[in-house]
Amino acid sequence: MQLPYHPEFGMTQSTTIAAQLAGLPTMPMKDLWSLWDAHFPRRPGTWNRDYVLSRVAYKMQEAVHGGVDPDIRRRLVRLGESKSVFGERRSEVHLMPGTVLLREYESNEYRVTVTPEGFCDLNGKMFKSLSAVARHITGCQWSGPAFFGVKPKGGKK
Repeated sequence: MQLPYHPEFGMTQSTTIAAQLAGLPTMPMKDLWSLWDAHFPRRPGTWNRDYVLSRVAYKMQEAVHGGVDPDIRRRLVRLGESKSVFGERRSEVHLMPGTVLLREYESNEYRVTVTPEGFCDLNGKMFKSLSAVARHITGCQWSGPAFFGVKPKGGKK
């Protein structure tokens, strides 16, 4: 992946990654968003400058140096789970991209489609989880998998 360069900030193709990263904190937010859009398929739920800057900086470094090796990532997850003070993780629902979930609620039918990025599309509005969709529909806190009837077998009731 080629890095997006910004000549108006002194970033050229010969600018080192360190120099590009050093220029990020003084970059106007609209230009940070341009970099975000070059690296991510959609904008985040938060508009916090520090969050946007840190994620863009990571993606820029990842493009130059490569990401974390998948084997190392798996080992880190296992290590984190074994040292967690929060106990075992609950069973998660994993839905294939393209899965369509239908739910009737208060005489309205709702159709949610799982996107390739793992988000939930409800009438063109993207949600990060089924629980967020259920909260949007009902106006109160719900377990999304329970609301849509896709709770994993053996999961907590």
